[in-house]
Formats: sequence, C-alpha cells, structure tokens
Amino acid sequence: MKVTIPIKQCAEVAALLWQKGWAERNGGNVVVRLDEDDELRGLPPLAAGLPCGVSVPHLAGRFLFSKGAGCRMRDLANSPMDNGSIIRISPDGKSYDIVACRPIRPTSELATHLLLHDRLVSEGLPGRVTLHTHPTELVGLSHQAALCSTERLTTLLHRMIPEARLFCPRGIAVVPYAEPGSNLLAQATLEAALTHDVVLWAGHGAVAVGVDAMESFDSIDVMNKAAQIYLAFCIASSVRL
Repeated sequence: MKVTIPIKQCAEVAALLWQKGWAERNGGNVVVRLDEDDELRGLPPLAAGLPCGVSVPHLAGRFLFSKGAGCRMRDLANSPMDNGSIIRISPDGKSYDIVACRPIRPTSELATHLLLHDRLVSEGLPGRVTLHTHPTELVGLSHQAALCSTERLTTLLHRMIPEARLFCPRGIAVVPYAEPGSNLLAQATLEAALTHDVVLWAGHGAVAVGVDAMESFDSIDVMNKAAQIYLAFCIASSVRL
C-alpha cells in the first residue's frame, strides 16, 4: 500500500509534535479522510465489523487513515503505515473494517474524530484532518480555574500576539474534563470544534480541524505560543496566576 500525500503530511506533523514535547509516549492522535481510489476499493478487510462507538452515516463507505491505538507519534513519523491503519466505514455508518496495512486498531479517541468528520461531510465543510495533541502551556493554563472559560481564555490569548487573532479568529473553546475516549467528551468536542479554531480539553490536550494536517497543527501551535507568551509575562512581572 502506497503512502499517500495526506498520510505523509500526518507523518510530518507527528514529527513536529514529538519535537515539541507534545506527544509523550503514545499521546495524541490524528485522523485524515482519504480520497477513494481503485487501490483502496480493492483492499480486502484485515479485520471486519469493528464498532465505531457512534453512528456516522455520512461517512458510509469512506476511507480514513488513523494513528494506531498505543502507537507513538515519533514512530508514526518514521513509519506511518506500520503505526497507523486505513479503515473503511460500513454502509450503515456503525462499524468499520481495517483494510491496510496491518490490523492495528485506530486511536482510542476514534469516536470523537468520526463525529467531527461526519459533521464536516454532512455540512460540506473543507476540513479533512482532525488532530489531538498535548500542548504543554495550553494544558497548563487549563488547570487554572479562573482562566478556564472559552470567552476569557480566547480574549487573553488574542491579546498576547497578533497572530493569535489573525490565524485563529474564532478562538479557543474550553471543554471540561471528561474521560478520554468517552462519548461525553466526543459530543462536547463536536460543537466546539466547528465553531472555534482550537478546542482545549481541560487537563488533557487540544483538538483542531484543518484542510490538511499542517493546518490543524498550525492552529494549535499559534494558540500555544500565545499561552507561552502569557506565562512569560507572568514570570517577568511577578504576577500570580
């Protein structure tokens, strides 16, 4: 199975996440919708009828590449097809088959990613990649109750650097902590991710949607830089958080 351009971009971003320290051990995940071609249509299932955990009728018959559950971003960067899998959603949108390259289960956060992709397709929106990672400074700010609101955090970060407002004009949404991989977290993320540039899972990590993997990464990177500047300001001025 060839490594397509979208999968190569996921590998490039995986390397950046590792270099930034945002992908400890197997932390983070990425899912990209693939354009269907003859090679994909001809692939037999390596594992069939696995539950999606959510109903995604608009993804019926579509192919997606996902980082594998338990796989490391640094390994995905070096060998994406050994650390991820291509899945095909069933006609009823409730299960999937793994069709390449090995029977590696996709990310444990698959429900969140699938719900986002299903909405993107149903509304004809341009996003094709959903990215989740653990940006250090943003996660740190999410532990501060006084900052942990969508409006306040967006206002704060937009003030820190012009690029935050320019490249992430819709701001950052804060979602209260929920169990990773749960439907509660998936549903809370769905609405927030379609109305904001970045979603911050309190005490956990961040999610962004993009037309490609690099756009998703850039949104989180810009907002995390604003968080870095805020923390540097607090240290320099001895302001208590």
